[in-house]
Amino acid sequence: MDQTRLKKVERLMQKELSIVFQQNSYTSYQGKLISVTSVRLSSDISIAKVYLSIFPSENIEEILELINASTGKVKYEIGKKLRNQLRKIPDLKFFIDDSLDYADRIDELLN
Repeated sequence: MDQTRLKKVERLMQKELSIVFQQNSYTSYQGKLISVTSVRLSSDISIAKVYLSIFPSENIEEILELINASTGKVKYEIGKKLRNQLRKIPDLKFFIDDSLDYADRIDELLN
């Protein structure tokens, strides 16, 4: 697939996933702020790796389990929003983006 189209679809999915997590209508994330930092699609758009940043960073594993348990609902919501742009909605795989924690750790070590 063309890399330009792939990047456009990644940005579109990131925007729509952010809206879905912001609305938070189907599950409770215990007052956590969830940001979609990036989306990486496979070349055939069958798998989407979604990287999430969760603040505050306590109990991240529990929140990730809640998100993984509601993957079908999230995919359904994305499917409703993107049905005119994509033929097939990719399978969603969620991962924690810990780049901010890593950067804070480096700053602590440098000071």
